[in-house]
Amino acid sequence: MTEQNNEQIEQDIENTQEIETAAEVEPTIEDLQNEIEDLKAQLQDQELRMAAERQNAARRLQEEVQKTHKYAGAAFAKEMLPVKDFLEMALKDQSGNFEALKMGVEMTLKQLTTAFSNVKVVEIDPVGQPFDPNLHQAMKKEKSDTVETNTVIAVMQKGYTLNDRILRPALVVVAE
Repeated sequence: MTEQNNEQIEQDIENTQEIETAAEVEPTIEDLQNEIEDLKAQLQDQELRMAAERQNAARRLQEEVQKTHKYAGAAFAKEMLPVKDFLEMALKDQSGNFEALKMGVEMTLKQLTTAFSNVKVVEIDPVGQPFDPNLHQAMKKEKSDTVETNTVIAVMQKGYTLNDRILRPALVVVAE
């Protein structure tokens, strides 16, 4: 009987330990509610941080766009400064030397052409090409036996593009 009592006592001890372990493992409703509240607080904090990050990114992007718009003409203006300098020097010349003045104007035109090239302003030179209403504006039509109808035979005013976008169409004479 002692052996049975010992086994019973051991069994009771094991049952008591299992009950205690189960009580420790199974959280109470209050514990679960506290854990839910903690998780909600963490989620709300993450949402606030993400919203702040989005606002900061949007603000930085807006500032960058404003800077880009504000200084968009800076490259072109920088290219135009030497042209202005040459023109001012030509106006100051009191020598009366026409050849020197002509040479100065040629240098100024060369500098202006270089400046246009650097900022991607391209001249439209349509002579001999078919008339294109997207690039040309017909000012008059003339009969021509040497070229096909609707071919540009003369340019009255040059046209220009900026990065493939029309700044000004070429004013042209078109063959009939």
